[in-house]
Amino acid sequence: MASPEQGDEVEMLAMMLLIRRFEERASQQYQAQKIGGFCHLYIGQEAVVTGAVAATRHDDYLITAYRDHAHALARGTSADACMAELFGKATGCSRGLGGSMHYFDKANHMYGGHAIVGAHVPLATGMAFAAKYRKEDRVTLCFFGDGAINQGAFHEALNLAGLFKLPVIFICENNFSRWALR
Repeated sequence: MASPEQGDEVEMLAMMLLIRRFEERASQQYQAQKIGGFCHLYIGQEAVVTGAVAATRHDDYLITAYRDHAHALARGTSADACMAELFGKATGCSRGLGGSMHYFDKANHMYGGHAIVGAHVPLATGMAFAAKYRKEDRVTLCFFGDGAINQGAFHEALNLAGLFKLPVIFICENNFSRWALR
């Protein structure tokens, strides 16, 4: 994995600002009812994905839950393709079929936002297992919200990752869901 070099701070700040402005515009369009379905924003968490992605290589895998706009942007998906996806356009990163919660960009190794809470964590473990099996020098970044920790599959996936010493980094993005406040 690469470590951020001097001067990268400006690029990381620019990425965080891009994510924030993108999310603000998405919020405006959602409130104006121009975006259908759900729209889960990442406002306030920009530094998490920006720092994590900056510490990895472009060919490392990335998978996340339904707050996925920022992850795609940080991974290199164009803002145009991300916004087009929100509007259901064929030029979107998932050809307009995924909407807000299902971004996907194979070229940038961004293997999706997943709408079912915690369901992508076992997928991340499988991706890391595949990388290890194929003897690839890659790591898998798996982002999830604090609500995913209540899922049984979450614990099983982390157990397998530890048991097989898989190259996966699990990153909990505490967005202070109602479960965390109990």
